Amino acid sequence: MDLERLEVQFDGPVARIWLNRPQSRNAFDGLMVTELRKTLFDLRTVDGVRVVVLGGRGPSFCAGADLQWMRATASFSLEENLREAQALADLFFTVYESPKPVVARVHGAALGGGAGLVAACDIPVAALGTQFGFTEVRLGILPAVISPYVIAKIGESSARELFLTGERFESVRAQEIGLVRAAVPEADLDAAVEGRVQELLKAGPRAIAEAKALIREVAFRRVEDVQRYTVERIAEVRASPEGQEGMRAFLEKRKPYWVP
Repeated sequence: MDLERLEVQFDGPVARIWLNRPQSRNAFDGLMVTELRKTLFDLRTVDGVRVVVLGGRGPSFCAGADLQWMRATASFSLEENLREAQALADLFFTVYESPKPVVARVHGAALGGGAGLVAACDIPVAALGTQFGFTEVRLGILPAVISPYVIAKIGESSARELFLTGERFESVRAQEIGLVRAAVPEADLDAAVEGRVQELLKAGPRAIAEAKALIREVAFRRVEDVQRYTVERIAEVRASPEGQEGMRAFLEKRKPYWVP
């Protein structure tokens, strides 16, 4: 697929996806949504890729929705709006349920859907001074399709404040409420991202995929409802080739085969 809105680089086991509309601060339009979802979906089956890093070219990570795109959607029928909303929802879900861990490299601004994209990623790392905001209500609309991922990260209390006011906040607060995992000086951003990548590469690829599935299955459910599921999962993974290799490597005091 020829990409107009993205740049994709492969660095050994790491795929780096760059939102590449710097002149528009990497704002979403229909084509970017389509390209990003398909790229992430296709990477699911690329065995050589173990970690995905998502970043933005130019001054910002992602400033939300493109103004021209918003202007067009303002005249859409209900059916057309449903199709556009479903495409966005599909994108965020593809990020969220990717079997490959997704690290976000966030700088400049992550507003509206851009902040939702951060929330859907596994490990977002932000530069100090980055502007965040769920600004939809200030346009008379809702942060609807991003809400499952954002509320899971920041909780109901913070969502009640930030969704209802639409106010902007910086990366230190984003870390305090759990939207990002680290807030570092911009000069240190790449090093911080690479630190997360290297930690992920120490883990078994299948184990990471299974751990992500485990989190999705167990989160927000009662212990008694998931106990049998957790018993079955650990038993199956322990018996798998990767599980056996990991335990042997630990006992033999060596690195397992997946560690670079």
